[in-house]
Amino acid sequence: MPKARLGSVYMEVQTETVEEPTVGRGGRHRADNGSAGITLGPRDTLNGKLSIEGDLRVHGTVEGELTASGDVQVEQSANVKATIAGRNVNIRGKVDGPVTAKRRLVLGGSGAINGDVKVSRLTVEDGATLNGNVSMGGGDSEGGEGQG
Repeated sequence: MPKARLGSVYMEVQTETVEEPTVGRGGRHRADNGSAGITLGPRDTLNGKLSIEGDLRVHGTVEGELTASGDVQVEQSANVKATIAGRNVNIRGKVDGPVTAKRRLVLGGSGAINGDVKVSRLTVEDGATLNGNVSMGGGDSEGGEGQG
């Protein structure tokens, strides 16, 4: 059994590999496009920087920076004080900080953003709030630069 050090005390810790995440808890999942993803559950808290290859779904509390190569979903129960960057970003919870979506940002009816956004496409549903500057570019195609 692996040992963890807490101050000057060593404790035995039990680890296990979980194939499927449990409902309501954080875990890894497979997105529809086959890429791996991470879910932060409603009781999960993240302080710091998270950069992942794949999709990210947030139900809990985050402070810091979130970057995903895939899609980012901030659910209604989430409270995020962070910089967010992803391919498509869907906000239904509360976000304080700048948001960058390479393709599309969807701000759902229950969503709120207090911060600047940089997007290719923007959808704001009735009831959503956006307080910040919006910068819309020509978009980053997934094929990268130099193609044409």
